[in-house]
Amino acid sequence: MNAEEIERLLRDHESRLSALEKRFEGGALPAAVAGKKQSAKEFLLTKSLSSETQKVLDLAYFAEREDGLASFNVSDLEAIFRAAREKLPKNMNDAVNKNVARGFIMEAAEKKDSKKAWQLTSTGERFVEEEMARAQ
Repeated sequence: MNAEEIERLLRDHESRLSALEKRFEGGALPAAVAGKKQSAKEFLLTKSLSSETQKVLDLAYFAEREDGLASFNVSDLEAIFRAAREKLPKNMNDAVNKNVARGFIMEAAEKKDSKKAWQLTSTGERFVEEEMARAQ
């Protein structure tokens, strides 16, 4: 390969790289790059969590955002903990109620599968997105 070919390849790579950078501006991943859905375990690893209560909040956020649940109940949370291969909290309802007391979770208008259901508040969403982010 001569110097001209190398220079042409470098210019080509630079233009392709610039196009990719423009796509990533604004935080949205192109569908082709996004490809595989993030797992509950991967999502947990992106956060700095110090308690079972925070894990419940984080995985509830995951359930709403990644799994598309409008509301969640104890069974949903237990399933997500198992999917993340995390130890279940000793008392799931207590962990949820602690998040309710802090204003992060609220009771849903309707029951789900004949069980009490909850949903995140905007305060809870912001807390997960901003305060629980793992320090890099």
